[in-house]
Amino acid sequence: MLHRLYLSPGMFGFGQLGGFGYFAHLREALRARFVELGHEAVVHVVDVPPTASIRRRAARLTEAVAESAQEGDAVHLVGHSTGGLDARLAASPSARLLVDARARGWLHSLRSVTTLNTPHYGTPLASFFATKSGQQMLYAVSAFTFVALTLSAPPLTLASALVLAVGRVDQAVGVELRVLERLTERLLGVLEPARSREVRAYLDAIQADQGAVIQLTPEAMDLFQAGVEDRPGVRYQCAVAAAPAPEAFGVARHLLSPWRLVSHGLFTTLYGLTARFDDRYPCAAPALTLEAERQLVSALGRLPGARSNDGVVPVLSQIWGELVWAGAADHLDVLGHFRGPTRGERGQGGHSDWLACGAEFDERAFRGLVAAVVAGMLRPADG
Repeated sequence: MLHRLYLSPGMFGFGQLGGFGYFAHLREALRARFVELGHEAVVHVVDVPPTASIRRRAARLTEAVAESAQEGDAVHLVGHSTGGLDARLAASPSARLLVDARARGWLHSLRSVTTLNTPHYGTPLASFFATKSGQQMLYAVSAFTFVALTLSAPPLTLASALVLAVGRVDQAVGVELRVLERLTERLLGVLEPARSREVRAYLDAIQADQGAVIQLTPEAMDLFQAGVEDRPGVRYQCAVAAAPAPEAFGVARHLLSPWRLVSHGLFTTLYGLTARFDDRYPCAAPALTLEAERQLVSALGRLPGARSNDGVVPVLSQIWGELVWAGAADHLDVLGHFRGPTRGERGQGGHSDWLACGAEFDERAFRGLVAAVVAGMLRPADG
């Protein structure tokens, strides 16, 4: 039996952009793990509109599977961040997607849905991104993410100014927002012309359609949970990450690396926005299973509180289905974008960190996560 895995990226994500693969590390690690266990697997990366509505993204995912899955294949959907919601909606028997009914003919072959760092109950960060200043910040952070991953260390003075502006954007007025816009444009200017044009087109798509931003708010996800059913006979599993909360003394560990100090500043801003809490919409499951509580305490040393997050998504919002892995990491560490060897081509042989969160997630932790996810995929839905 051939296993086909379909990877759907999150809001900061993309399939392939400017020669860089968002899922490059995870794609290869998943395929290699299946081979190690004696199974044949093909891993597909699906390009979905970055911030379009979840319904539109799920429709594109559905079509991508229909274009390549064959009768007899075992289909597995894997979504990171918003991509996990794409996967759930594509799989749901209650979904009304904008696709031909024949495009859903593969659903009888669906074996599993895996969500990584997915905001099942929303994220307060989306509520901020839905504001005028938040939209400008989303554009800036998306640009910063791509440049940081591909160049590893962008020009320090420019990156410092951008992060400082992002840190003040919550109280920003028109003049300050224009400063942030100019800094973002200057940051994009360090890219090669061909790559810069491609990245700008991606960022333009983010500005043109921000349906998912509104839908990821805690209030909107309350409705998503009410209407999106799990598909019977399909295994649902998740991996969750918690980043260390920023602390004053934590800055000291980054003093020897000016770039990591700048990166930690951005993480601190994102963590603070994501830690906002409204007890009417708490971004958490009504209750955790005893097994999930045990796993979280074992992995993190404590049961995470309502404000604990990975820099983008609250920890307790990431749980859906069986919890197969939990650990200390930030939002992109789990894809292989962590501090590590930088040999080889960026996004292929080496690792580039996105945020210096202090989690110390490494190759060993990454391999453990992949092993747990694949083991879950190979178990039956009721196993």
